[in-house]
Amino acid sequence: MEPKPKKLLDRVRDAIRLKNYSIRTENTYVDWIERFIRFHKLCHPLEMNMPEIEAFLTWLAVEQNVAPSTQNQALSALLFLYRNVLNVELIGSIDAVRAQKDKRLPTVLTKSEVQQVIKGMSGLHQLMAQLLYGSGMRLMESGAPWARLRVKDIEFTHHQLLVRNTKGNEDRVTLLPQRVVSLLQAHLATVKELHQKDLKDGHGEVYLPYALARKYPNAAKEWMWQYIFPADRLSVDPRSSLVRRHHADESTLQRAVRRAALDAKINKHVTPHTFRHSFATHLLEAGYDIRTVQELLGHKDIKTTQIYTHVLNRGPRAVRSPLD
Repeated sequence: MEPKPKKLLDRVRDAIRLKNYSIRTENTYVDWIERFIRFHKLCHPLEMNMPEIEAFLTWLAVEQNVAPSTQNQALSALLFLYRNVLNVELIGSIDAVRAQKDKRLPTVLTKSEVQQVIKGMSGLHQLMAQLLYGSGMRLMESGAPWARLRVKDIEFTHHQLLVRNTKGNEDRVTLLPQRVVSLLQAHLATVKELHQKDLKDGHGEVYLPYALARKYPNAAKEWMWQYIFPADRLSVDPRSSLVRRHHADESTLQRAVRRAALDAKINKHVTPHTFRHSFATHLLEAGYDIRTVQELLGHKDIKTTQIYTHVLNRGPRAVRSPLD
């Protein structure tokens, strides 16, 4: 008796795991594909092609008023479905109504405001905020929480942080602020004690990308692979059903930052990502070359970095008003 064929969404999950995408990406893609099918009244994707994709994307832009990034996320999920699961070539180019790009400037804090927000936080959240502002990292790197940093990604000697699997699936090096070195070392000593306790209790294993876990079966319990910011408690991995200590949930930091900004009476929409905008602006303000700032931020296009010159009320050539 032949095994029963897998359902479409189960095949999608298998294909995503084969490519070692995060659980967050897996859930997001599956959700978009399911919404696409429901939008077309449960019609199977094999019976649809580019016109149906265009209709769905247009509906998202016109009726749902989604952001460009949201529409692009939906498109990525559908392209993945057709190319990697169904092995179907899409005919023609996409001619959907595209969501209007937000042209507003990013929210940036002054140096004084940054210090007020950080001062209004405490403990681990304060350390996280200092590291975000001092390094310019995104809270989310290509769908992966910034808290996914591992012990081996810190280079204390050269004051560097290695940010892995960023947008574009590349690695980049950024700054490790000198001010947080001693605090981070003390934090890691506590994390190491927790890891040793987990090992003693028969746990201590952390998630590794599939190829690494297979190639180095003992690496998951090694200190260098542990998360810098581990979760408070052990949990069951939804994919493998193994009991592990995951990384900290980034939502707790988001709430802590917002609360500190409100307590400081800062009338701006402040999120952890605001620290990244402030990092870039303050470096340009201090006279650092825009190419250097581009490299630290991990921007592929210099135009993306140039938005911070507009925040400074300067053009790309640092033009000042003749009145000034």
